[in-house]
Amino acid sequence: MKIAIPVDEKNIESKVCISFGRTPYYMIYDTDSKEAEFFDNEAASSPGGAGIKAAQSLADRKIDVLLTPRCGGNAADVINGANIKMYKTQGDSIKSNLEAYEAGKLNELTEIHEGMHNHGK
Repeated sequence: MKIAIPVDEKNIESKVCISFGRTPYYMIYDTDSKEAEFFDNEAASSPGGAGIKAAQSLADRKIDVLLTPRCGGNAADVINGANIKMYKTQGDSIKSNLEAYEAGKLNELTEIHEGMHNHGK
């Protein structure tokens, strides 16, 4: 299974980023191999639609689960359409959120906000 998390830096000691669509990076953790890889969020500098573009990049990478503190409505539509399950992070530690998810202690993210439209303008 592949788990994606928006992160501030490209290392496992980084913090979970509070912004889904404008996070600088994503970490993908493979539960089978126990390995993490990081990639740049090319949507972060987009003048509009960053959440949608970021969500599509996760769908293209065949992510199964997204751990994030928040998500906008348009991005959530793409994520749900790709059958990616969303869970709300607790605190900002990547490791503790992965452990909480694997222990079944994270709640599904059901509180979807309007999004930060025109953020890049």
